Amino acid sequence: MQNKLNVAVVFGGKSGEHEVSLMSATNVINAMDKTKYNIHTIGITKQGKWMLYQGPVEKLQDGSWEEEASKLDNRELVDLLLSPMLDEQPNNKVDVIFPVLHGPNGEDGTIQGFFEMLDIPYVGCGVIGSSLGMDKVISKQLFVDAGLNVANYELSYKYEISTKLQDVVKRVEDKFEYPVFVKPVNMGSSVGITKAHNKAELEKGLQEAAKYDRKVLVEEFINGREIECAVLGNNFPEASGAGEIIPSKEFYDYEAKYFDDGKSTLVIPAKLTEEEEKSIRAAAVKAFKALDCCGMSRVDFFLEKTTGKVYINEINTIPGFTKISMYPKLWDTAGLSYSKLIDRLIELAIERHDETR
Repeated sequence: MQNKLNVAVVFGGKSGEHEVSLMSATNVINAMDKTKYNIHTIGITKQGKWMLYQGPVEKLQDGSWEEEASKLDNRELVDLLLSPMLDEQPNNKVDVIFPVLHGPNGEDGTIQGFFEMLDIPYVGCGVIGSSLGMDKVISKQLFVDAGLNVANYELSYKYEISTKLQDVVKRVEDKFEYPVFVKPVNMGSSVGITKAHNKAELEKGLQEAAKYDRKVLVEEFINGREIECAVLGNNFPEASGAGEIIPSKEFYDYEAKYFDDGKSTLVIPAKLTEEEEKSIRAAAVKAFKALDCCGMSRVDFFLEKTTGKVYINEINTIPGFTKISMYPKLWDTAGLSYSKLIDRLIELAIERHDETR
């Protein structure tokens, strides 16, 4: 019988998407094949403390895992992660790390660099792909270079918003008509995003976005359908079919994504023409390659209602794995179950690590 792989699932984190991570990690752990993997769960609190957790998975979502984890001796966690660096033949070796982290310090390349230093295979994009994917402005520039359509945008900085707010507002109003979207540049799960219909809402939106990042993006409004596509692979990535989001609110914000009791609708497969489907899938793979991604990503698009023009919105290098998340649902529709998807992601992590070495 083949030995089980030791997989460390890392969850939580200091970002504004901490609670989403807890939901995603719960689903990932529940879906993992326990006959194939020994699962080690490592949580990161909102304060940035790392803790080994050995309790029931049901305690993750409400945060009660922290109390139980705090009773354990963290020397075991240090041994688990650092033993390969300190011992040529460690007894307690992690074979693969599965980061189920969202937002800054989770999917922006920082923790991926730590995993690289540990020399342990990890699921998802590498340092470069992760950092590029997190920065909405730099990724847009690379998407344009790759021949993809992006919405027009204006970049401003937190110090400008705090000291010269009216100058920022004037730049935006000179460039766009209302409504516009205001976003933190380095954030996910629609945290800090607002839709501004007038000057007062724009001012408020700029200040809200600046709470989450030093860079703030204002984008033109695209009157389009929200289409998402999942990409899986390393050197030869493949795109799933497309899904469509019909939000319960004016746009698919944080509340609509995770806390609206299923009122937002995911349509899988999306009702698209064969040509539209083909175009979106090709654009998803092109975006994945443009940022040097590997493992997995979810690519989000707008399909303009009047012209049928496809705009790429953003790429998510650690997409949600909650019970209502699009990424696993798209692959399940394509015939790859949640459990088999996790198997494939772990295989890809090991494959990339071996190739790099």
